Amino acid sequence: MNVLYYFLFLLLIHPIISLWWKSFERMGAKSWQAFVPVYNYYLVFKFGAGKPWWCLLMFIPGIHIVMWMVANVSYIRRFGFYSIADTLQGIFFPYLILWKIANDQNLPALTPTNWASPVEAAKRANSDHLALFLALPVIGHLVAYVFSFRSKRIGKKSAIKEWGDSIIFALVAASIIRTYVFEPFQIPTGSMEKTLLVGDFLFVNKLAYGPKVPVTPLSFPLVHNTIPWINVKSYMGIEKSNYYRLPGFGKVNRYDVMVFNYPSGDTAIYDPRVPNGLMGHDYHQVVNSEALWYWFQEASQTHREAFQTLQQKAMTTGENAETLIMDSLGGEFIQNVEKWRNKARTAIASGVTYSRGGMPEKGLNYIEHYGVIYRPVDKRENYIKRCVAIPGDEIEIKNSVLYINGKPAKVFPNQNMAYTINPSGEPLLERYLTSLGLSQNEGDYVMNGNGIEVVYLTSSKLAELKRLSPKTSFDLYLTPQYSDNKAYKPTNSELIRNLDNFPKDFYVNNTVSDFTKFRIPAKGAIVKLTKDNIAWYRRAITAYEGHKLQEKNDGIYIDGKKAITYKFAMNYYWLMGDNRYNSADSRVWGYVPEDHVVGKASVVWFSKSAFTGVRWDRLFTKIQ
Repeated sequence: MNVLYYFLFLLLIHPIISLWWKSFERMGAKSWQAFVPVYNYYLVFKFGAGKPWWCLLMFIPGIHIVMWMVANVSYIRRFGFYSIADTLQGIFFPYLILWKIANDQNLPALTPTNWASPVEAAKRANSDHLALFLALPVIGHLVAYVFSFRSKRIGKKSAIKEWGDSIIFALVAASIIRTYVFEPFQIPTGSMEKTLLVGDFLFVNKLAYGPKVPVTPLSFPLVHNTIPWINVKSYMGIEKSNYYRLPGFGKVNRYDVMVFNYPSGDTAIYDPRVPNGLMGHDYHQVVNSEALWYWFQEASQTHREAFQTLQQKAMTTGENAETLIMDSLGGEFIQNVEKWRNKARTAIASGVTYSRGGMPEKGLNYIEHYGVIYRPVDKRENYIKRCVAIPGDEIEIKNSVLYINGKPAKVFPNQNMAYTINPSGEPLLERYLTSLGLSQNEGDYVMNGNGIEVVYLTSSKLAELKRLSPKTSFDLYLTPQYSDNKAYKPTNSELIRNLDNFPKDFYVNNTVSDFTKFRIPAKGAIVKLTKDNIAWYRRAITAYEGHKLQEKNDGIYIDGKKAITYKFAMNYYWLMGDNRYNSADSRVWGYVPEDHVVGKASVVWFSKSAFTGVRWDRLFTKIQ
């Protein structure tokens, strides 16, 4: 249900079904004032909590339900309803008690609690414990008891009541700040090395582009999409709002470091046990990987002799057996890919994957998990990358050089590139890397049985290493497109590997280091749709803008109508990690829609390495 209906309910219907007009006079107000929206809550908060301005918090999505609960509980307490059962009703369904209050004219409004009276304090003790527990389970009580060892002044609130009130409204204030002003964020992976390091803690400025109104306002405070330790969703989808962004100080600029909701996270493999494994990864890519795995299993049985022959050939020639099999038999997979994808989707939904990480003794990389979960936009995993292209930009990648509107993009000092090396007998290369602050543990280079295989370097580190080791050659690591020649016929294995990169289409050949020229969609832009370019727009049209897309022999249909053009309803952005060869970014999952933008990464306030401890030089550094 849309959040607007909830506001209408709270402001117009709730005061009526609560029968406030029957009880307002007992608290010194006029009956007719119960029917005046907003002013009636002003009076309720004034009467119940002594803070009438709290009525303003009722208008903040994500906070309004909490304040509604506070209004109800504080109101019924002024009529003597203090028990645990009363408090639970006041929080979740107050109408039975409100009906009693309204219809019992002999039930007077009580004066505020006299904390000097042990009898009055005792009446509300259990409910105060309950309120503190619901606000901050266990920890709230520890805080209350630890910090209350001091002399008690006569008439002062109990420690539980005092700390309960403080914690509840600290959570309210923190939720407002986190939702609408800035939010803390920790760098979990190395995709932004060396600009941002694993273990960096930073603030995300939501005012930079304007804060988003929550799509799912009914949510547990201060957590994102899962409540820690108990591994349950932190939000409820019964109340929803449409995308709306409040005014901000500016707009997204090219080269901003941006935090955003993971575009491919609408459907996630749900396994909180491995947050850095399947959780948050590209579900759609997992489906393709699983589909290929299922095809391999069936093909190994239906084409057993061919499989054995190709495997023996691989052993003899040193070629990759998987590539040989795909080249020879993969046409079957390409022609019937939806069959295998559907089989993969069914298995993943049941809680099983085979093609990624896990328990080899149960099968090839077998993992048991909790199936799949749909996440609304604001509850998709938070990612951080650099926005390298804005709506309307034309981009292309050639030999790992990014071109924007035909010109090479800006290269930032900490942009990390991958190099293969030939040390020419240089025995001190690893020592040189260490002297430059590079570490294998931190992922700065990769070693094989023959020594260092690949090293990840910024331009300054590369120049310094060339000076230290002049005999060593450094070649940019490339995975180029298979051919620029339109007449070239790609092999089946090449077609299948096209599914690894956006737009995940057999017939669009993009790689980490080479990307076909294309234009980023802009709001209001109109594109001509053809069977050759529809792959670039499928996900934007369907997943992000909510249309039904059908590709038939006689053309393309949107929402059941034949379409030769499409007009975009949103702006889109292209984001890439500064650690170009270790970054799952737009090259994998495509555009970032404007409703996924969270905010601008502003400052690193703390940083700690798992290997070297606190990085003191990074504390309170501005993000460039």
